[in-house]
Amino acid sequence: MPKEMHNSIKITLIIVATIAVLSIAGMIFYQSNFSSTNTISVNGQGVEKAVPDLVSVYFSVDTKNSTSKQAEDANSLIVSRLRSYIVSLGFSEEDLKTVNYNIYPDYDYTTGKTSGYRASHSLSISFSVSEKDKITGVIDAGTTAGAGISYINFELSPQLEQQYKATAIQTASEDARVKAEAIAEGFNKNLGRLVSVSLDSFNYYPTRVYDAAESGASSEEAKTTVAGITPSETEVSAYVTAVYRLS
Repeated sequence: MPKEMHNSIKITLIIVATIAVLSIAGMIFYQSNFSSTNTISVNGQGVEKAVPDLVSVYFSVDTKNSTSKQAEDANSLIVSRLRSYIVSLGFSEEDLKTVNYNIYPDYDYTTGKTSGYRASHSLSISFSVSEKDKITGVIDAGTTAGAGISYINFELSPQLEQQYKATAIQTASEDARVKAEAIAEGFNKNLGRLVSVSLDSFNYYPTRVYDAAESGASSEEAKTTVAGITPSETEVSAYVTAVYRLS
């Protein structure tokens, strides 16, 4: 075998051996430093108390007729009257917002046949809690127009909701870090870098003060129920999961 070829083979073997050694060393390093056995996963919770700043009244307009067009026209007439009454109370037309709208066949399940069409329109109007005395007029506007009062909520405005959401997430993150530090100390370990974090959930539910499904579809009942109620604190909560390295 020529000397040059022999040397070439030796160099190749050395390179292969070096790569193999480095690969093994890398695997050992990874297992010792990045293995899941050297991480901890902790859950953090943050809960903030917030006082709602809005009153929201939700209307339902349900009409039925022999054709979808007739059902739609009848529905539009009620909504138009409602909008006019709302404006007469000092609101703008844009304050009355559509939540949901649908037209569908009205089936008679006893005969299995279509008995006409229904148009269903859900709308809402929101205003400041400081103007709570407007509730009576708003309820009357709905019933006079021919709309039903579905429910009434105390709610957080989008700006206030985002503010408390951010604070709750920060609190949850701090809670997770404190727990991770305590676990690390308990096992005589040092808390390393943050590997990953996820927002598991964010919860906020408006305070319902009137629900037609529970109280009965009566405008007087709605006014009586809401009249003496002031908004109380509601909870805004956030939950996170954080994974930390231990060393």
